[in-house]
Amino acid sequence: MGVRAVTADMPDILAENLSGKAVMGSDGTELGMLYNITMNLKTGELVDLLVEPNEELGVTLDFPSDDRGRYQIPVGRVQAVKDYIVVRR
Repeated sequence: MGVRAVTADMPDILAENLSGKAVMGSDGTELGMLYNITMNLKTGELVDLLVEPNEELGVTLDFPSDDRGRYQIPVGRVQAVKDYIVVRR
């Protein structure tokens, strides 16, 4: 049984289908790969995408990062989910 990922700006998507997807900025810049999604356990609301940066690209983002250098991108920044997860920079 999959977990449904639902936000106001994103259609219903099975969270398991997001695992390992590339994350791209709305300007076309490849940002990295989706590592995980954080969730508010009390409300079930999705909070952040944890994105493993592609260090070969040398892209620096204006998002906070965790202690392992993964960017924490608010789920509200997601604009589209197709072959890539597109986020507003």
